[in-house]
Amino acid sequence: MNTGKDAICAIVPCYNEERSIERVVRSVRRHVGICIVIDDCSTDRTAHLAAKNGARVLRHETNLGKGMALRNGFALAQASGFQAAITLDGDGQHDPDEIPRFLEAYRQGDADIVLGNRMLRSDQMPFVRRTTNRFASWCITRMAGVPIRDSQVGFRLIRLDTWQALRLDGRRFDLESEILIKALRAGARLVEIPIRTIYTGAEESKINPLLDALRFFRVLWRCR
Repeated sequence: MNTGKDAICAIVPCYNEERSIERVVRSVRRHVGICIVIDDCSTDRTAHLAAKNGARVLRHETNLGKGMALRNGFALAQASGFQAAITLDGDGQHDPDEIPRFLEAYRQGDADIVLGNRMLRSDQMPFVRRTTNRFASWCITRMAGVPIRDSQVGFRLIRLDTWQALRLDGRRFDLESEILIKALRAGARLVEIPIRTIYTGAEESKINPLLDALRFFRVLWRCR
């Protein structure tokens, strides 16, 4: 199995991240073959700055949500011949210099999904997010039958043949939970690695508390 740098790409879903996307793309490109930025109809210079710094950019002409950005990113990565993809957010909350830790865990050969785990340093996470994450992780652990400590983290690696085998419905933030439930139920092997929690206070959450909570419970209902 080829697990070299050129076999793995990064997918960065973005919406209005012009303040951070240049730094993210430059850092990502030090560790993987290509950085794919999915610009979800940003109204700022996100797409331009990502391309300027060497990213391959796919732009949505209407805002489709993070889930659709990830799905289109996975499809593009697979069509481009990559074996696995690392996903991370474009707002700087994930440290691209931790990518080698995901690659090392994957190269051990016993993981189909490598999941970042922020909960070992959760004191740096805002209280509401920490509490919500623990509840969501408990729910998904019950649904998937596999212990998961940080189910809501966007920093993860997935084998693309594992992704392709899943029948997915999610289009927004609910997709990441759906992937875990369905992949682990199908026998995918999960490894979790500790990562840093980065909150500067400048990030603007894209999560709609009410709508995305409803979508989360809808995922649980669909996968019951």
